[in-house]
Amino acid sequence: MREQIEQLKLNLKEELALVNDLQELDNIRVKYLGKKGLITDLLKGMKDLSNDERKAVGALVNELKQEASNSITDKIEELKQAQIKKEIESMPVFDVSLPTNLDRGSYHPITLVQRECESIFKSMGFTVEDYSEVVTDYECFESVNIPKNHPARDMQDTYYLENGQLLKSQTSAAQNAILKKYGDALKKEGKPIKAIFPGRCFRNEATDACHENTFFQMEGMMVDKDISISNLIYFMKTMLSEVFKKDIKVRLRPGFFPFVEPGFELDISCLICGGEGCPSCKHSGWLELCPCGMIHPEVLREGGIDPDEYTGFAFGLGLTRLAMMKYGVKDIRDLNSGSLKALSQFTDDE
Repeated sequence: MREQIEQLKLNLKEELALVNDLQELDNIRVKYLGKKGLITDLLKGMKDLSNDERKAVGALVNELKQEASNSITDKIEELKQAQIKKEIESMPVFDVSLPTNLDRGSYHPITLVQRECESIFKSMGFTVEDYSEVVTDYECFESVNIPKNHPARDMQDTYYLENGQLLKSQTSAAQNAILKKYGDALKKEGKPIKAIFPGRCFRNEATDACHENTFFQMEGMMVDKDISISNLIYFMKTMLSEVFKKDIKVRLRPGFFPFVEPGFELDISCLICGGEGCPSCKHSGWLELCPCGMIHPEVLREGGIDPDEYTGFAFGLGLTRLAMMKYGVKDIRDLNSGSLKALSQFTDDE
């Protein structure tokens, strides 16, 4: 049996040297290591040996089995690497220095509007912050004065994840982190908190011409001593006049948002229908653009800011709807459609 073991070692080595296909290699694996394989047959044949011989031969068979397994594993990796190398060598070679005749791509209209708004707010002293799309319940709700089981949560049909986190339903989810990030500079240096934080939001909306389940907002806030509604109106009017290159008719109406008090809805006259009424503005002549208001004292306090000493405003600018107004997009669903015919109309002038 010892000679048989040595012969199997030699045969396996010769067969592995000749194989160049993963399927052939698997056939060899089954031939030697399968339930009815040659090495298994050796183990079955040990029943006729004496106890001492069975112990010695058993060790040799186990050694053969381990050696065969390792050799086949190494051969699998060798063949995989050879296949990768073959694929790389067969790839066409491109000369990146050659001129291209392909048409130039374009930025998405929401991207264009976002960059324009960022530039405008930067010119007014605001910093631009980034924030995660996956947040905790505390960030999205509790930190902005919406405790668990509060009925205001019914206003936002939220996508929750299995780990308890959620896809942020509003850019307000970043407010607490921004207040804490710049709070020390406000209190120690008297430097106002002025920040905007654009981002993508998600809600389980019934989609129509003016509602989508995925949309873009730009949250903004300013906190300092003696901040009032007039400051909010000034910054919003300045931003809109810069975006549309003309004075825009706006209106403020009362609105309930748990994180501001008082709260408002800032609407703009629909630029698609000229205020006459269309599906985009629900035939009202006005388009809801920017929930806003004075930051609630509890939100300031949760962010480490004393509401008796400081006040501030916050707004949630709808970038998606702003893009619709700027570029005359009548159906919000076109912006997420991926339609090149629709999106190729927009080019970046930069």
